[in-house]
Amino acid sequence: MSTTPAENPAEPPAPELFTWEFATDPYPAYAWLREHAPVHRAKLPSGVEAWLVTRYADARQALADQRLSKNPAHHDEPAHAKGKTGIPGERKAELMTHLLNIDPPDHTRLRRLVSKAFTPRRVAEFAPRVQELTDQLIDSFAAKGTADLIHEFAFPLPIYAICDLLGVPREDQDDFRDWAGMMIRHGGGPRGGVARSVKKMRGYLAELIHRKRLDPGDDLISGLIKASDHGEHLTENEAAAMAFILLFAGFETTVNLVGNGVYALLRNPDQRERLQTSIAAGERDLLETGVEELLRFDGPVEMATWRYAMEPLTIGGQEIPAGDPVLVVLAAADRDPARFEEPDTLDLSRRDNQHLGYGHGIHYCIGAPLARLEGQIALATLLTRLPDLRLAGDPADLRWRGGLIMRGLRTLPVDFTPLAS
Repeated sequence: MSTTPAENPAEPPAPELFTWEFATDPYPAYAWLREHAPVHRAKLPSGVEAWLVTRYADARQALADQRLSKNPAHHDEPAHAKGKTGIPGERKAELMTHLLNIDPPDHTRLRRLVSKAFTPRRVAEFAPRVQELTDQLIDSFAAKGTADLIHEFAFPLPIYAICDLLGVPREDQDDFRDWAGMMIRHGGGPRGGVARSVKKMRGYLAELIHRKRLDPGDDLISGLIKASDHGEHLTENEAAAMAFILLFAGFETTVNLVGNGVYALLRNPDQRERLQTSIAAGERDLLETGVEELLRFDGPVEMATWRYAMEPLTIGGQEIPAGDPVLVVLAAADRDPARFEEPDTLDLSRRDNQHLGYGHGIHYCIGAPLARLEGQIALATLLTRLPDLRLAGDPADLRWRGGLIMRGLRTLPVDFTPLAS
């Protein structure tokens, strides 16, 4: 995908963005953009043009700037761009009224209601179930001595976890796994397959919400239905949209946190050994700072979700016209040497680590505590039960999914000493 060449002929040419080579390692290109074009207008693979914000200070400011709307209605889109931003199929499925698509005061009301159901206590109480799922998945491949950690571990773990948390009956969870798999497989390709999965998920959620209204349980969907604030409740469409986005945003971020995190540890054996030693000693400090560092170093979300300028504004000295889309590149901001010392080095004990991996401001990821919990349990259990885990094959053969927002591996083949079944 071509980009605007540098104005100074003495400078190296601008890197090519959104190629397969770029997807494998985007960080050199982001370093170039931070230095030469920190707020850069690029043509995306979909044909839509958007501004990419790559420096930490600019990114943090943009994430909190309420002149940048989350509502796609503010996109001054030409005809060819219609339907090419956001999640495929969510508009037709009437799933637009979730936290990623709305601004205050609607966002304030919805977030307050959702927070009443999605509490830190609910997440903390869920830890034993996450541990149980983690052990069951490792049990399923431990005797083989080989596995694809994406498809056999990192992908099913958050799907089953979020289904349990939402209250999806066990007998229906494989359907969710199939729909989510379609979203992952088609992340960088045709949007039609994703849209069909979204439509099926919407139909199921509508029916499930209806059942929960009649017979509520101790689950998140029942909590969303019961949540009230000054007499206000979520509408059925709002409850369905919130359940959908918790599932959609809640599973792929964890897939990538675990997948990218394990891969980074395998490529940095000194850091991996430090973490294994710490976990074996019963310590938690390095595990907690380590997950934060993995989120910064090669996080699951490459770019924050779409924003649209509601009025002309300036970011990093660059004028942004009203109606233009803006994408904050979290992966670039979190490697900014103006904010992080030795940003391209993985340091699991890094303390000054206010990364933007889960956003910033009013749209900070509401599911971040759950993702952190899943990441910590998954990594600690893998490193404990499979201590000699190693990459199977050449890292150059690995392929990354080509989507715009998320960053994750298609596969992660590993070998290890088989465990007795």
